[in-house]
Amino acid sequence: MSAELIVSVSGIRDETCYLAAGFADEMDTRGVRLSLLVAPRLKDKYRLADDAVTTAWLCERREHGDAIVLHGYDQAATKRRRAEFATLSKHEAELRLLAADRVLEHAGLRTRVFAPPRWVASPGAMSVLPETGFRTMAGLGAVHDLTRGTLQRGRVFGIGEGFKAEPWWCRALVLGAGRAAKRGGLVRLSITAKQLGNEGPRQAVLDAVDLALFHEADSQVYRWNSPSQELGAA
Repeated sequence: MSAELIVSVSGIRDETCYLAAGFADEMDTRGVRLSLLVAPRLKDKYRLADDAVTTAWLCERREHGDAIVLHGYDQAATKRRRAEFATLSKHEAELRLLAADRVLEHAGLRTRVFAPPRWVASPGAMSVLPETGFRTMAGLGAVHDLTRGTLQRGRVFGIGEGFKAEPWWCRALVLGAGRAAKRGGLVRLSITAKQLGNEGPRQAVLDAVDLALFHEADSQVYRWNSPSQELGAA
């Protein structure tokens, strides 16, 4: 069985969109699609709704075959040193998910796929995701099909947003991706758009992608396949 490769970019905003765009161009030359992790609000009062350039680019990339993935509402820590959805109650998670969903719908970027900030969601958040229309949740160690109640195991190898960016970790990321691809497993690579501006981390992800492709990994995105889609594929 061939490996699957999912490459994601987070932290996409006015100041980093050009870095994500350059990386997307390099992935295009390799035939690799991207999962673009989007949050309606980010620090320093950033609002996606006020950023027409980034919104247009994200819409263009979706038309190109990339996936839009909701990545929290504002990514603010709800408790000290805990990611936004890591400790939320069901009610609190529902409010944030519905608010984020409205913003993305208005921007033409609505998605049924969710990846919590730092890949961690509380039991309350997990339980309310299907009720708010989400079908897939990408967590730290697995990708969950919320409709079928199944999961596909595979850990995230990331740089930035809670992951280290030191040279030793970059080397470990490349080696880990290579091992997962050689086993025919799920290879999940993630980098923040800001880190794409640093040569070492950016090159590490490129090397990891190339190694996975060398082991004949298939490019995929975070998605949900309905039963009708699966029958059509068959």
